Amino acid sequence: MTRNRQLRVMKFGGTSVGDASCIRRVAEIVRNAAHDSDLVVVVSAMGGVTNKLIEAATQSEAGDRSSVEAIFTALRNRHDMAVNSLVHAPEQRRAVLRKMQDCYEEGERLCQGADLRRELSLRDRDSISSLGERLSAPLVAASLMECGLRSEAIEATEIIVTDSCYGAADPCMEATSERCKERLRGLLRRGIVPVVTGFIGATPEGTLTTLGRGGSDYSATILAAALDADEVVIWTDVDGLMTSDPRVVEGACTIPEISYREAADLAHFGAKVLHPKTILALKKCGIPLWIRNTFAPQRPGTRITPAGPATDGGVKGLTSIRDVTLVTLSVPSITGAPDVLTRALATTDAVRSDVLLIAHSSAQNGVCLVLPSAIAKRTVEVLRCEFAQDLAHKKTENITVDPTAVIVTMVGTNMRSSGIAGRACGALALSQVDIVAMSEASSDCSISFVIAAEDTTTALVALHREFHLDAESWPALPAGSPAVGTATSYCQSEQPLANAD
Repeated sequence: MTRNRQLRVMKFGGTSVGDASCIRRVAEIVRNAAHDSDLVVVVSAMGGVTNKLIEAATQSEAGDRSSVEAIFTALRNRHDMAVNSLVHAPEQRRAVLRKMQDCYEEGERLCQGADLRRELSLRDRDSISSLGERLSAPLVAASLMECGLRSEAIEATEIIVTDSCYGAADPCMEATSERCKERLRGLLRRGIVPVVTGFIGATPEGTLTTLGRGGSDYSATILAAALDADEVVIWTDVDGLMTSDPRVVEGACTIPEISYREAADLAHFGAKVLHPKTILALKKCGIPLWIRNTFAPQRPGTRITPAGPATDGGVKGLTSIRDVTLVTLSVPSITGAPDVLTRALATTDAVRSDVLLIAHSSAQNGVCLVLPSAIAKRTVEVLRCEFAQDLAHKKTENITVDPTAVIVTMVGTNMRSSGIAGRACGALALSQVDIVAMSEASSDCSISFVIAAEDTTTALVALHREFHLDAESWPALPAGSPAVGTATSYCQSEQPLANAD
């Protein structure tokens, strides 16, 4: 690691390492970037592998041994094929295959234990779901060695220290920083590119944890903050953060530059290209973050900075979240509304329900909560329990559930100015889209509407047109886009999707 060279953390997602041809492309991007930067690489599991591992865990708990065996056989075949294609040095190939064999045996042992007990602990689920990254990192490191870069696979359990909240662990940054500097800086000084497993960490006692689905983005920014890196580049299968989903809105394009807050709101409200927690680790240090396309590395992507570009504000992007449920609590008197809101939020917090949006209308004596559909049933049950006495005495009129709702969110800066909300409501009204509920974020970076699912496309198209979010409206990205060169072969294993990796 040399003082006059930048330090970049580069993360590659599941589609970016989806097969041997994709990994070759990754190796070329890393090799080009290594000419003028010290690098730490973070990798996800091969696309779809984590889903298969979670399926194996679920099937083992249900006692379906044949399904578990079939999943592990398919995983072996897929990774062995990649090893045979990428790693030609016999000693290096044997070392990679040994590491992979250890992972298979650990996964099979954990699944057998769950099968015998007919129970799978959160701790064991984390261990099983982490195997994809632990298979991927040695393969990518070996591929870098094949193209002339010194590289070493590092398990994040050695360097990212977390709490013990299995499935959604949070980092302990002070301890993580100490371990990262001790473990990684020595490698960088010797010209070695560390390839770190994304998505995972470990408690201070060494027990493996995971950071949540899609958590490899978060891993990259945790490492960047811990090492005081110059920038983070997240390589994915789209050109950056988009003004909307291009599969839905014709003319949707890449946002050249955006602020931390705006990017966090886009992620929270459905832009799957970025894990919602990704920005958290960067807030104190102000490290710029890029979103780039592995399959089109010549394109500049999106730059995410603490303040964003110097503009007058306005709408920059639109997102939507489907598979949500609208829960409405109604009370008969205005004086009862605040108490209902406080109790409702305390109840949802107690069961760790992820409330995506809250709308409170004192005039209508109502509180609207929008939740992911996957947790809606459980949340409604605890709400009904909390308000059982009120319902029995008819103090609370009703708790209603609408499983057909969608959240559409506009994200930008100074969203309360220039009549943005009024223009949006007008555009939706002209398109005959009924607004069920509306909420403005305290950050002044987003305005969300709850609408019927059938109106989603109409709403996105109308808002995109109203706020002129087509490519012609954007200024060119300022100088400073990281030049990493281009590659020649394209991955055919998965088609790029908007705001997803």
